[in-house]
Amino acid sequence: MDFSRKLPIGIQDFESLRNDKFLYVDKTAFLYRIVNEGRPYFLGRPRRFGKSLFLSTLKAYFQGKKELFEGLAIASLEKEWLEYPVFHLDLNIASYPNFAALESALNTQLSRLEEKWGKDDSESLLSTRLEGLMHRAYKKTGKRVVVLIDEYDKPLTSTLDKPELHEQIREALSGFYGVLKTADPYLRFLLLTGITKFSKVSIFSQLNQLQDISMDERYAGVCGISQSELIDNFEPEIQALAERRKMSYEETLAELKKRYDGYHFAKESEGIYNPFSLLNTFASRDFAYYWFSTGTPTFLVKMLKDANFDIPNLESDVTIAAPEIVDYRAGDTNPLPLLYQTGYLTIKDFDQLFNEYRLGFPNEEVKYGFLNELQRIYSPVAQQNTINKGKKITVDRYIKVPHNNPTLIHLLLLYVFIV
Repeated sequence: MDFSRKLPIGIQDFESLRNDKFLYVDKTAFLYRIVNEGRPYFLGRPRRFGKSLFLSTLKAYFQGKKELFEGLAIASLEKEWLEYPVFHLDLNIASYPNFAALESALNTQLSRLEEKWGKDDSESLLSTRLEGLMHRAYKKTGKRVVVLIDEYDKPLTSTLDKPELHEQIREALSGFYGVLKTADPYLRFLLLTGITKFSKVSIFSQLNQLQDISMDERYAGVCGISQSELIDNFEPEIQALAERRKMSYEETLAELKKRYDGYHFAKESEGIYNPFSLLNTFASRDFAYYWFSTGTPTFLVKMLKDANFDIPNLESDVTIAAPEIVDYRAGDTNPLPLLYQTGYLTIKDFDQLFNEYRLGFPNEEVKYGFLNELQRIYSPVAQQNTINKGKKITVDRYIKVPHNNPTLIHLLLLYVFIV
């Protein structure tokens, strides 16, 4: 194996990745298309799927850093390499336990922009500060502004289990993002990334000009790794993994596919691998549930509990109407849209006649990791760490089962069968 190859685990800055010679799966053909075919966009993908890196790549492109793109697809496509003012806001920098955390996160990032583009003391609100910054940057450079907002919905998804705080944050973000709708004369490009659309709670009703490319077949592979990208970019790592696990190259490919492939982000698209799991597998040369090591969102678990959702139904796939899959609606008790958007379910098929999707687990990592995690969280007491495969057990020996909770009983029985 060539040990000079550096795997970009946790690297989300494109400039650092290229300057420090990390391995890069070329997504710049998608970039060229997106910047030339439209202007305001929304892209939704599960966590740890490469949204932040793609946004950082766009930032470097719009800053005109041509040297970073040498040898990549866009190098032969782009001829001008113009530089624009770039506003890159990242809402993934805080956990948002209170409203002050949101104000602090936005204030910090706006203050940095004001150091470069100036500040008007009459702009007292976060929204008026953003509007003033765009106007000044446009006037000073003669170039329209590029606005990139990473994880725009982090403050909202983090507070779904706190209704009052969630509503307070929603109102604030509605006003803040709403400025972008009236700033069209100053905008060259706009992209928001996140997990879900809050279209029915004023955020996306304010930003109804955004083109949602989350389920656009042309951009299905913009994040994640396809089968061809896996083989073309990671042959040495696959071979090293095969040697370590005493498997053939073909067996290793099959195991990777079974564990980490299977995400579909459009009605008809090839399967996509989870990049975080693949990179960690290659680094450790071992198979494990890496994506789940970063945690299951608490709001999702709470929604499943509150809905008394019949977890075993997921084993046989479930259906959802097409209009319901794309966004989250306030007060909605149906967990299926969020299960899809967060990556725990994926598209298995589309019924054109009934206009509905069939959803299921994308792969073994998600299936067994999700069920094991729910079994742990649903349980009121800690259970024995390991249960020998094939051994007959009594559930009550390990877990005190509340017999009036059918969802939990079904979940535990399913867990016994899969272990």
